[in-house]
Formats: sequence, C-alpha cells, structure tokens
Amino acid sequence: MTTILRRKPVTALLVGGVLAATLTACGGDDSSTAAGPAPTAAAATTGAANPVPVPDSPAAQSTAGASTAGQAMTGQPFGVACTAVPKDGAGSFAGMAADPVATAASNNPLLSTLVTAVKKAGLVDTLNSAKNITVFAPTNDAFAKLPKADLDAVLADKDKLTKILTYHVVPQRLAPTALTGAHKTLEADEVTVTGATPEFAVNGSAKVLCGNVQTANATVYIVDTVLMPAS
Repeated sequence: MTTILRRKPVTALLVGGVLAATLTACGGDDSSTAAGPAPTAAAATTGAANPVPVPDSPAAQSTAGASTAGQAMTGQPFGVACTAVPKDGAGSFAGMAADPVATAASNNPLLSTLVTAVKKAGLVDTLNSAKNITVFAPTNDAFAKLPKADLDAVLADKDKLTKILTYHVVPQRLAPTALTGAHKTLEADEVTVTGATPEFAVNGSAKVLCGNVQTANATVYIVDTVLMPAS
C-alpha cells in the first residue's frame, strides 16, 4: 500500500499565489543549465508508431543505447518511450515545442492521467505561464502503479495533489548535462537525479523513459514512477 505523506495543509488559493510568485522569481534563463534548441520538424520524425519496448529488457537497451546518447548530444529527445510519441501533429516533439508545458502534455498520449491531475489541482495556468522550468512527468502507467483507492483519494484532495505535483517541477530549465544532482522543487523539497544519458533515475527508482522533451517554456523528462515528497 502506497502511503501519501502529509504536511501542514494550505489553502488552494494560497498555494496558487505562492507558486505563481515562485515561478516568476525563479524562472530566469540560466545559460549553464538551459536546454538546447527546440526540436526541429526533422526531430519529430524520430518517433514511431511501434509499441514501446520494455525499458528493462535487453532488446530495449540494445536498441536505445547508442542512438539515444547521440540524440541527447544533439539536443533531441532520448529514451525508449520516445517511440510512443506521435510523428506529427500537436502531440509530436515539434508540436509540443510550440506549446506551453501543460498544453503540450495534454497532447501527449503517455500523459493523460497527469493532465487530469494538473487540471484537478488548478495548476494549468500556473505551469503554462511559468518561465524556464523542468518537469518530471509520470506516465499513465506510473499513476497506475498506485493503489486505486490511494490515487482516488489524492485526486480528491486538492492540497495534497498540489503538493505532489509541484514536487515534480524544478524552477529552472535543466539540460541532460546538468540533470545529475540534487534540485530544489516548487514544493520546496529536493529531487535527486543519478546516472547519465540515456539512463537517468530520479530519487533512486524512477527511471527517465523519454528525456529532453522541449515545450515552449519547459524541458520535460517522462518518468515511470510518481515521485513522493518527504514528510
């Protein structure tokens, strides 16, 4: 049973105001950690309609290794789940690069549960108006790992949901070369990233399945586990 840890509750109105102020204050473009150029239309063609390989399987590792490392070096998305991203349209890499992060996520078939959670927390405008952030975005399967009763309870508790979602957001844009290390989140706790391209892990267990995905205001790392802040 997954336990959702609590802090002292805050009102949804106060959270929204604090988040907006924090994003405005921290959103300056840091050239030392800024992501590379947004993917071009050609980068969108790196996706394919084939099923996503199992990340831990030898076949997935052998097909992902050399190519994903090269993609990250050229500023393109990397990782075994990138093949699930549409080749064209609003949900493609090029399409997502044109939209702010919450809008871009709504067009990605891997992130529909996350988008539902963001809407329930009232964070769509906050995330879309932020400048230069990094988002660790759990897939639908990541949310499915949580017991249904726990997930339903979190989705019904706006304060707790806001706390969890803001723990997935770092108020600066992190390129793959700057990803390893500890990073303070909007929730005020830290996430710790280990590894190197193309194999990163967040907090020791959440694997990056598709990283360096660009949106108009964020760099996104799609992960296979929902991150939980400490108490």
